[in-house]
Amino acid sequence: MRKSFYRNIPSIIIFLLGISGAVWFLLPFILHGILNIGNATGLAVCSAAVIYSLFTKKIHLFLKKLRKHTAGRLVTDAAAVGAAAILLLVIAETGCMIKAACNTPAPGSTVVVLGCKVRGSKPSLILRRRLDAAYDYLMENPDSVCILSGGQGPDEIISEAECMYRYLTEKGIDPDRLYQEERSTSTRENLQFSREIIDENHLEPHIAIATSDFHEYRAGRIAESLELDYAAVPGRTPAYLFASYYVRELYGILYEWIF
Repeated sequence: MRKSFYRNIPSIIIFLLGISGAVWFLLPFILHGILNIGNATGLAVCSAAVIYSLFTKKIHLFLKKLRKHTAGRLVTDAAAVGAAAILLLVIAETGCMIKAACNTPAPGSTVVVLGCKVRGSKPSLILRRRLDAAYDYLMENPDSVCILSGGQGPDEIISEAECMYRYLTEKGIDPDRLYQEERSTSTRENLQFSREIIDENHLEPHIAIATSDFHEYRAGRIAESLELDYAAVPGRTPAYLFASYYVRELYGILYEWIF
């Protein structure tokens, strides 16, 4: 009995990790109705882990029989190589995210806050974290100005830029330090239109991108393509939302690398 229990420990651990992961990926949907490719992928992987833990012996027996045939060996070997390649890709992308988020801006940079969801006239939690990061930088650098970049979505009653403006001025930031960019609908447009404001108003060309920690790398890649000198002012993502947005960002970075 004891030997049987110890043999099952790996399956028990995988089962518990799968259930815990599934709950983590479900929380954004349960609490905020957020369902994206990130938590959908996470739920799929966690479900596969749970199924594997429950049917480990049968799965191993099936694979053993499959590998007795040449075609079966080719399929399983290809699947193993593919899984290893995906793991290496995830590690590489994660390393890029971490490095980008640690790219500290020089004093006096022009802050560019990238817009995000507005709920009513208030910033969503993710946007609030970005704004708080920008606020801290502006307080530490009284000579810096800030571009608030974000248009108005079909389900928003005010533009993201206007929402951000209200939030920062209510916290005491001088309105004269804030520029609103209200046309953008994507990260590329955020930075492209912000550059136009920088050029038109002769602002400091070195920018500090205030966005979510997981998003700094991709935003930086876009800034580079627009020939912007940039660094990061990352807003910390709440732990219960991080997994979903992190996995979604993996897809976004892969798309950026390919296209």
